[in-house]
Amino acid sequence: MTSTATKSSYPDRSQKTLCRNPFLSIKFFVFCHGFLQLSQLLVSGYLKSSISTIERRYGLSSQTSGLLASFNEVGNTLLIVFISYFGSRVHRPRFIGCGAILVSLAAFLMSLPHFITGPYEYDQSIASVFSNTTDLCQPEVPGSWGNLSDAGCTPHAARENHEVLLVMFIAQALLGIGGVPIQPFGISYIDDFASERNSPLYLGILFSVTVIGPGVGFMLGSTMLRFYVDIDKVTGDEVQLTNKDPRWVGAWWLGFLVAASLVALSAVPYFFFPREMPKEVASGKESSSSSKKSKDVLSQLRSRSEHVQSLSLTQFIKHFPLVLLRNLRHPVFLLVVLAQVNLSAMVAGLATFMGKFLERQFSLTASLANMIIGAVNIPGAMVGIVVGGAILKRFQMSLKQCSAMCVLGMFLCLLMAFPLLFLGCPTQKVAGVTYSESSEFGHHALECNLQCNCPEKAYNPICGSNMIEYISPCSAGCRVVNIDAHTNSVLNYTNCSCISTNGLVGSAKPGTCGTSCSHFFLPFVVLSCLAGILASTSHTPSFMLILRSIQPEDKSFAVGIQFMLLRVLAWMPGPVLYGSAIDMTCILWEKKCDRKAACRYYDNNLFRQRYLGLQFFFEVGAFLCFVTVYVVLRRQEREASNAAETKAEPEKEKLAANSIKGPKSKV
Repeated sequence: MTSTATKSSYPDRSQKTLCRNPFLSIKFFVFCHGFLQLSQLLVSGYLKSSISTIERRYGLSSQTSGLLASFNEVGNTLLIVFISYFGSRVHRPRFIGCGAILVSLAAFLMSLPHFITGPYEYDQSIASVFSNTTDLCQPEVPGSWGNLSDAGCTPHAARENHEVLLVMFIAQALLGIGGVPIQPFGISYIDDFASERNSPLYLGILFSVTVIGPGVGFMLGSTMLRFYVDIDKVTGDEVQLTNKDPRWVGAWWLGFLVAASLVALSAVPYFFFPREMPKEVASGKESSSSSKKSKDVLSQLRSRSEHVQSLSLTQFIKHFPLVLLRNLRHPVFLLVVLAQVNLSAMVAGLATFMGKFLERQFSLTASLANMIIGAVNIPGAMVGIVVGGAILKRFQMSLKQCSAMCVLGMFLCLLMAFPLLFLGCPTQKVAGVTYSESSEFGHHALECNLQCNCPEKAYNPICGSNMIEYISPCSAGCRVVNIDAHTNSVLNYTNCSCISTNGLVGSAKPGTCGTSCSHFFLPFVVLSCLAGILASTSHTPSFMLILRSIQPEDKSFAVGIQFMLLRVLAWMPGPVLYGSAIDMTCILWEKKCDRKAACRYYDNNLFRQRYLGLQFFFEVGAFLCFVTVYVVLRRQEREASNAAETKAEPEKEKLAANSIKGPKSKV
C-alpha cells in the first residue's frame, strides 16, 4: 500500500516541476517565438520603411537600394535547403538562439555607417558651423560661390561611400543567414511537442505575427524619421531643415538599434529550452475517432521524417533534385507556385518602394508615408488573410472551390487596382528641369541668373511667388534671405531676378512647391487597401492547393521548394526590378564624385505608370495562373467522374444480369 502511494506520487511531483519550470512549457516557447519573430521582422520591415531616407543620405539609386533590400534573401536561399535535412537532428532551440544573435548583430551593423561617416551636409542659405558659404546669388564676388554639395570629391569621400555600401550589404547577408533557422525550427519544434488540438492555434498565432511584424516596423520608421539624422552630433538650433524639406534626412539608424536590442533580448530564453520537452496534454475531450485519426497521421509523418533523417547528407542532396523535378512536373503545384511568385514579386516591390511613391506622388513626409503603410495597408493584408482562412474553414472547400476562390479574389483585386493607374499628380513645374520660362520672359530667362555663377550641383529647393519651383535660391537669382531671429530658420527669399509677379521682381519661400492633387490621396489609399485585402484572400487557399495536391511523403520537401522558388524568383529580383523601373523615370540626378547618386526629380506620371503598371502586371499574372489551375482541376474532376462511371458500368450490368437470372432459377 505504501509502495503504491509512493509510486503514484512521482507523476504529481514531475507535473509540479513542469508547472514551475516555464522552459518545459510549449506555451512559453510559443510566446518567446512570437516575440522573436516580431523582433526579427521589425528589422526587415524597418529597413524598407527607411530605404528612401538611406538613398538620400548616401546618394543611392533606387536599383542599388532595391538590391540592398533584397540581399538578405541571398544568404537565406543558400542555406534554407539544408534546414530540411538537419530537421530535429540538432538542438533546435539553441540553433534558433544563435540565429537570433546573428540577426541582432546584423541590425547593429546596419546602423554602423552613421557612426563611421561625418555629419550630413546640405546646401544652405545661412552660414553655419558646417560652412561659411551661402547659396544666394552673389554677383559681386564672381567665381567665389561655394557650397557644400559642390565640395571637391576627395579620395576619402569616395572610399567612405564604398565602405558604407559594403557594411550594409554584409549586414543584410548576415540578416538572411541568421533568419534561416528561426521559422522552420520553431514551427517543427512546436508541431512536435504541442498537442494535436492546440498545434494549429499556436501556428496560427505565429503566422499572424509574421504579418504584424512588418507593420510595426513601418510604424517604428514613422516615429524615428521625425528626428533629425544627426541628433547625436548637432544641437537642434544648428539644424536649418524641417521634416517637410526635400533635403530632410531622418534618424534612420535609431530604429535599427531599437530592433537589434529587442532581437538580442528575445534570443536569451532559447538557450534554456531543452532539446526535447514533454508532449503537451490536450485540454478538453476529443472524440476517439478524431484522436485515432490524428495519431495515424502523426505516425505516418514521423515515419516519413525518420526516413528523411536516415538519409546521409550525400543521399539527401541526390534525393532533393528528384523530388524537385517530381513536384515541378505536377501542373497544380507548378501553377500555384507561379501565381505566388507573381504576388510575392508584387509585394516585395510595393513594400520596398511604396513609401517613396507616396512621398513623391502626394508630397508626403517620409514619416507620414510610413504611418499610412503601417497603419492601413499592412493591417488590410492581414484582414484579407484571416477572411480567406475563415471562408475556407466555414465552407470546407474542395480543391476546385479553393482555386475558384483565388480566381474571384484576384479578379476583384484587379478591378480595384486598375483605377490606381490614373490617381496621381503631375510633376511640379521646376525651372530648367520640367519647365522653361523662355516663352514667358523671353531672353531675360537665359540671363536672369548667369551673373550669379551658380554651380550645377546646388540643391536647396524654393517655391517662387509665381508657383514655379527652383532648385536653389541662386538659380532663382535671389540675393536676400530673411531669417526668423528666434528659430534661426529661413522665412523667405526676396529680390529674386528670375521670379516675376505682375511685372515686379518676385520672392520665394523655402521648400518645394509640392504637387497639387491632394484630393486624390484618400481615394488612392482606400482603393490600394481594398486591392490588398482582396489579393490576400487567396493566401490561405493557395497554400491548401499546394499541400493537398502533392504526395504526402513530399509535403515537407514541397513546402521547402516553394519557399526557395519564391525567394529566387520573387523576393530577390522583385525590389531590383522595381528600383530599375523607378530609376528610368528620373529627370534630374544628384552628382557625387562624377557619378549618379540619388534622384532629385522624377517624372511623376511616368513614375506612377511604371510602378503601378508593374503591380498590375504581376496581379494579372497571378490571376491567369489561378484561372489555369481552376481549368486543370475541373478537367481532372471530370476525368475522375468519367473513370468512376466507366468502372461502375460493368458492375451495374453484372447486377442487372444477376437480377434477371434470379427469378428464372426460382421458376
